[in-house]
Amino acid sequence: MHDPHTANETPPAPGLLARREIEARIVGPLIEAMAREFGRERVLAIAREVIASLARESGATLAHTAGGCSLEHFAQTLALWQADDALAIDVIESSPERLSFNVTRCRYAEMYAALGLEELGGLLSCNRDFALIEGFNPSVRLTRTQTIMDGAAHCDFRFVDESQHLAEKGSKP
Repeated sequence: MHDPHTANETPPAPGLLARREIEARIVGPLIEAMAREFGRERVLAIAREVIASLARESGATLAHTAGGCSLEHFAQTLALWQADDALAIDVIESSPERLSFNVTRCRYAEMYAALGLEELGGLLSCNRDFALIEGFNPSVRLTRTQTIMDGAAHCDFRFVDESQHLAEKGSKP
C-alpha cells in the first residue's frame, strides 16, 4: 500500500562511481559526435577545460565540507573516493606535509572500458584530479606518473603541501 509520507522523500544521491557512469553515458557520445563535427582536438580541449573548472569548484566545496584544506583534511576524504568499492587504495605516507598512495584497482577504468569509452576515461575522470586538489588547496601539488586508465598496474598519487616550504623560505633572513 502507498505510504503518503514516503512520497515526498528524496531518494539518496547516487555515489560518485554511479554519477560518473551516468555522466559518461551522456557526455561520451556527445563528445564523440561533436568531435566528428567540429574536430577532435578542439572539442577535447574544451571538454578538458570545462571538466577541470568543475573539478576546481568541487575541490573548494570538498575543503568546506571537510572542515579545512590541509592534507590531513584531504586524507580524511579518501573514504569518499572508495565508496561502492570504486577505488582500492594503499596509503604509503600520510603526514601534514605529504600524502602518498597508490590506487591498485579502479572501477572507473573498468566502467569506461565496459562502456567502450576507454579513450575518454582519462578526460572524464583522471583529468579532474589535478584541478580538484587545486580547488581544495592551491598550495598542495599533485604528482602522478601513471594511471590504471592508461594501462599501468596502479595509479601513483603523491601530494605535497608546498605552503610548509614557502613558510620556511619566507621566515629565513
